[in-house]
Amino acid sequence: MIRAQNVSMMFKINHDYIKSIKEHAVALLKGKIKYEEFWALREVSLEIEKGEVMGIIGRNGAGKSTLLKVISGILKPTHGSVSIEGTIVPMLELGSGFDPDLTGRENVFLNGSILGYSESFLKSKFEEILDFSELERFIDVPIRNYSSGMQMRLAFSIAALVNPEILIVDEILAVGDENFQAKSKARMLELMSGGTTVLFVSHSLEQIREMCDRVIWLDGGKVKMIGEAKSVCDAYKI
Repeated sequence: MIRAQNVSMMFKINHDYIKSIKEHAVALLKGKIKYEEFWALREVSLEIEKGEVMGIIGRNGAGKSTLLKVISGILKPTHGSVSIEGTIVPMLELGSGFDPDLTGRENVFLNGSILGYSESFLKSKFEEILDFSELERFIDVPIRNYSSGMQMRLAFSIAALVNPEILIVDEILAVGDENFQAKSKARMLELMSGGTTVLFVSHSLEQIREMCDRVIWLDGGKVKMIGEAKSVCDAYKI
């Protein structure tokens, strides 16, 4: 379902303090802008089979979120290639497609369309999304009046109550209060048992051990270890 071959991702970091576009253009023309190359990923390769749950672990800055964005198609790798077979739903920056001036109801259809779903499909799922989010009283209130937790709950409900072939998840089980987190986890397990292929980042080794078949450990943008979940988590903990 997912194949990444020798994926490398480089960002250019500019340490100059430039206040305006005009200053930037002048400095660029004069050749005064100097960039530092930062390689977030270096020669990362992996293959994930249909129905497999692959965990990604590593310290902050190891390249985990960058790898998810490359696989999701949000970032194009500097080198290497990624091939995907199947529909993909990336749960990365929940609510990033919301319009604050629209109501929760309107944003269900906006965000759902961004994920590639038709209006008729979203209408058929709307009540289910609403029930899962527990936002019935606020669904016709503009999103700008929602707390961050309410926005995350609505976004998760939209993404998790469709049936993607591939699910990309970045620390998603920290959404909402304790009860909603438990419900989110149960929904994730339901998707996994139903054959959805999952790529899952978490700092919780307990979650990784429980939910993943295999794990890839990233360190400084490179693959440190890849294998069965227990063995990789044990090595990482040591």
